[in-house]
Amino acid sequence: MSKTYIDQHKELFLEELFELLRIPSISADSKHYDDMLRCAEWLAASLKKSGADRAEVMPTEGNPVVYAEKIIDPAKPTVLVYGHYDVMPVDPLEEWKTEPFEPVVKEGRIWGRGADDDKGQSFMHAKAFETMVATGTLPCNVKFMLEGEEEIGSGSLYKWCADHKEMLSADIILVSDTSMIAWDTPSITCGLRGLCYMEVEVTGPNKDLHSGLFGGAVANPANVLAKMIAALTDEQGRITIPGFYDKVRELTPTERADFNKAPFCVERYKKSLEIGDVAGEEGYTTMERTGVRPSLDVNGIWGGYMGEGSKTIIPAKASAKISMRLVPDQDHNEIAQLFQTYFEALAPRSVKVKVTALHGGQPYVTPTDLPAYQAAAKAVEETFGKKPLPYYSGGSIPIVSAFEKILGLKSILIGFGLDRDAIHSPNESYGLENFYRGIETIVLFYKYFSEMK
Repeated sequence: MSKTYIDQHKELFLEELFELLRIPSISADSKHYDDMLRCAEWLAASLKKSGADRAEVMPTEGNPVVYAEKIIDPAKPTVLVYGHYDVMPVDPLEEWKTEPFEPVVKEGRIWGRGADDDKGQSFMHAKAFETMVATGTLPCNVKFMLEGEEEIGSGSLYKWCADHKEMLSADIILVSDTSMIAWDTPSITCGLRGLCYMEVEVTGPNKDLHSGLFGGAVANPANVLAKMIAALTDEQGRITIPGFYDKVRELTPTERADFNKAPFCVERYKKSLEIGDVAGEEGYTTMERTGVRPSLDVNGIWGGYMGEGSKTIIPAKASAKISMRLVPDQDHNEIAQLFQTYFEALAPRSVKVKVTALHGGQPYVTPTDLPAYQAAAKAVEETFGKKPLPYYSGGSIPIVSAFEKILGLKSILIGFGLDRDAIHSPNESYGLENFYRGIETIVLFYKYFSEMK
């Protein structure tokens, strides 16, 4: 019955998703605040239309949260769906092959910003909910919590959750903001790396200087910053911050062997990225480096003249944004302090250094023996024809670990994205088959979860 409803409404579901994708809800850019409000209102109206008894846009200290619910019986289990409606900036715009906020279907894929992350994946839950309501097969209570700040750290959601803890009571949180290993190798994410995001600024002279008159006599902040960043990792790919690895939980040989059972071809990986070789911490596979080992990366670096032509100066300042992905049992607040202490110590007396912690989140693990995990695995196996592998993702969803601390709830990370979707990059896309099969799988999750409960 549910499958029939989905098949009959495929085109309508797609049209509605396109409406959502056309709203440029970029949380990182304050110029799009009105678009954030418009997007939240659109989602609340859509959920109400899909069958929610209550659907509203609720204010926070930042961007609003869309909350909706349908309580069919207080005695029945409750699933709380989490997703986010904010999207990444589209820069560099010239690299897009389509208009980022004018979605199109080509080669069986939806192209546009947010097609996967996370509008497309969140909207699967709305359509699965609609399907169950319309066909009279909704087996339990459902609540929705869709935020507008995930891409900038979910800063306002922590307090909002604490303030509305009773309203958000549930048995499990269901999230689709992750990927599968491959289309023919379905997986369920049972672990996420944490995040520590920093900004650094190196200041030298009190103004930009002529590089001929002052070069060789005054420290160049851009040169100094480059050396300081280079000192954050060694030739073995290990992070040099003292104490950084003190709480990293090392996998046992058996755990490492099990983790590396997932199919992975390093040659195909290199070819898809057009790189000559992989890199990272020595002694670990690429899968381990991106899933169960910490990392440090420069996300942006700037300073001096960057316009057309030449301008021979020693810049007064140079800055960078640096992120560290963390693993159990690292704490992002502790890592931020260790980073600041070490980075300041690297600076020569010829410059001043400012270090700012922008945002972060703790690593997260979902036990595979949870009934909700087993229900998700059963649903994926039915729609994909294969038992899904448990998978540790290299990505971070900082608020997920906070849900457990604030709400006392575990989260099931049942994502349907693929590596080729290019989330956070130009030319983001999402497979039509992923979208529709995701809806089918989510419907089955509710069935099996309610039966297990």
